Amino acid sequence: MVAKINIGSNLYGALAYNQEKVDEGLGKILGSNLVFEPANGKFNITECMNDFMQFIPAHFRTEKPVFHVSLNPHPDDRLKDDQLTDIGREYMHKLGYGDQPYLIFKHEDIGREHLHIVSLRVDSNGKKIDDYKEHERSKEITEYLERKYNLHPAEGQKRSEQWEITPIDASKGDLKKQIASVIKPLASMYHFQSMGEYKAVLSLYNIHLEELKGEVKDKPYRGLLYSATDSEGNKVGNPLKSSIFGKSVGYDGLEKRMEKSTERIKFKNLKAHTLKAVSEVKQNCQSESEFRAKLRQQGIDVLFRRNDEGRIYGATFIDHTTRTILNGSRLGKEYSANVFNDLFGGKQEQPQESTQETRLSDVYKNTEQPSTSFDDSHSSDNGLGGIFSILALEPENHPKDDMPLPRKKKKKRRYGKQI
Repeated sequence: MVAKINIGSNLYGALAYNQEKVDEGLGKILGSNLVFEPANGKFNITECMNDFMQFIPAHFRTEKPVFHVSLNPHPDDRLKDDQLTDIGREYMHKLGYGDQPYLIFKHEDIGREHLHIVSLRVDSNGKKIDDYKEHERSKEITEYLERKYNLHPAEGQKRSEQWEITPIDASKGDLKKQIASVIKPLASMYHFQSMGEYKAVLSLYNIHLEELKGEVKDKPYRGLLYSATDSEGNKVGNPLKSSIFGKSVGYDGLEKRMEKSTERIKFKNLKAHTLKAVSEVKQNCQSESEFRAKLRQQGIDVLFRRNDEGRIYGATFIDHTTRTILNGSRLGKEYSANVFNDLFGGKQEQPQESTQETRLSDVYKNTEQPSTSFDDSHSSDNGLGGIFSILALEPENHPKDDMPLPRKKKKKRRYGKQI
């Protein structure tokens, strides 16, 4: 289990981020402490904010009073909601937040279940919760929880970001680093039985894979080229040889992965989850966009390949829950390309949802706004004005927005020779 701790000053932004997941059906509240927990499961920021504000003291000096942590079990761990809740509560108690108000959310938006917990770093007296060696203590706690709940250990796994893969953004540059951060975890975490299935999952993250075959000095040669693509699938930048990324994402490494995947898919019956979900959704959908959206709610992406006439000649399902990639024909004749062409052929609709995972650090960065207090009596000296302005439910116009722009001074024209 990997814990990723973020601190910030925007409580509303942290709650709004989690509300978005709940509203999309990709998350839910598992538990709470000293905070409103709706019986019907419907998330309400206003109710939660009111409860959090009861614990905000009149004076505190902590600049970043918001605590937001994500707890990421290993993708192979399968835990029930009550187990996840217990893990969340025990983690908070051992880290020193057991008496603080907090909310525990479960997210299912990136193909694996993980927790997000939002709390406050100051107690009701304005004293900051002890954060001495917090990250070291957090690691000790997660290792203890791994042993207690018989979870897969996080030792040997590089970073939690491996599990939060984001699509390539060519505008950010350093394509080599971006591509490496995607293909290595994908090749090691996902199960695929053909190069085409591997290409399908790469396309979700704006990467194109090209196979090269030929002869060099009368010897057969096989190679792979990775390229970044834009949102429309057009290649961007120079293609990169697989050798610069390591053997695991080269031809030989991927063939070994495909052999192991074939055995694991059969032994673990990983096809069952995908087949059940696709079968249920297929029966109740009237359009391709509806089909995509409902599968996405089940943690499955679908890729249809079309020719120039719009005919579907290939269908691939990427199941992020079991991390299994399956061509439609592997599920059965009823899920072949011809069947889906009869249903959706010639009616291509672009999916509206984004597969990019929002990082918590981006949430804090993007949602912090200049503070505007409710009234002038709350000065920023005591820290109260800052957090009250952050808790505002509706944006207010900053006073500077209504002020006329200062007039520029007209330059005095000088006549005659200037020295």
